[in-house]
Amino acid sequence: MQYTSHESYIAPARARPQLWRLVAGFILAAGIVFLWVIALFGTVFLVAGMDGGPAWLDRMTRADTPTSTLLVIATLWGLAFGAMAVTPLLHKRSAWTLFGPWRRMRRHFLLATLACGGVLALSAIIPFGYTPVPNLDLGLWLNFLPLSLVIILGQSGAEELFFRGYLQQQLAARFASPLAWMVLPSALFAMAHYDPASSPTAAWLVVAATGLFGLCGADLTARTGSIGAAWGFHFANNVVAILILSLDGTLSGLSLYVTPFGPEAADTLGPLLLRDMATTLVIWGAIRLAIARLGR
Repeated sequence: MQYTSHESYIAPARARPQLWRLVAGFILAAGIVFLWVIALFGTVFLVAGMDGGPAWLDRMTRADTPTSTLLVIATLWGLAFGAMAVTPLLHKRSAWTLFGPWRRMRRHFLLATLACGGVLALSAIIPFGYTPVPNLDLGLWLNFLPLSLVIILGQSGAEELFFRGYLQQQLAARFASPLAWMVLPSALFAMAHYDPASSPTAAWLVVAATGLFGLCGADLTARTGSIGAAWGFHFANNVVAILILSLDGTLSGLSLYVTPFGPEAADTLGPLLLRDMATTLVIWGAIRLAIARLGR
């Protein structure tokens, strides 16, 4: 499965496709992520002091307040710093080649964001089987909204840059099979979302749902030749999941509403996660249709 747009997208990676470079890049990027997290923790201690720092770290483990949730989401920005650092260092190409053509990326980002938002809004008409519980005061939510959107934009972009940008490009430059450049990054992306605190059934369903999302993002990237569509899909999805309706006890500090149950409710979560997976496929189809009609 190769597309002309994907060939042009991975062309810059073909100059240095050696696996040792990719492995070294993965390790170095992981180290940069670690340093970024340490820097965030250090900033927390610098602002809160040695007495208040531990309390803030405890809040971050729960992510049940606006600021602590923002800090947790911001830790993932390190993936962008890592990918953009190792690309010129180890592969001798511009970090901007991870994005794809700039104008195309922006256009597809907008189309995917609108398509995803539209499908999610329509899906809300179908009863969830539970009544959402009000969480954050509207005034406080609005105060945090601009910064929340910026942080989520950076977080979703960082994950796309690393998984659908760096890993997909370098693997596709080395292997023709989608099992390498499509499935492997999606599997890594999925496992990064495994939560051992959840019930086993719910935890693995989340992995499956995330893996499906990764496959859809990889397909959109291959078809369009940029990360724009996958980024817009990721951004819109996370805005709804983090700012509108969150699972209680899971990054719920910024959400207007939360579910009346937490990640331990496997019997309740199972059907909802299957519904989410079906919605993901519908959104993927809607984005492909929007780009086919309006994005060329």
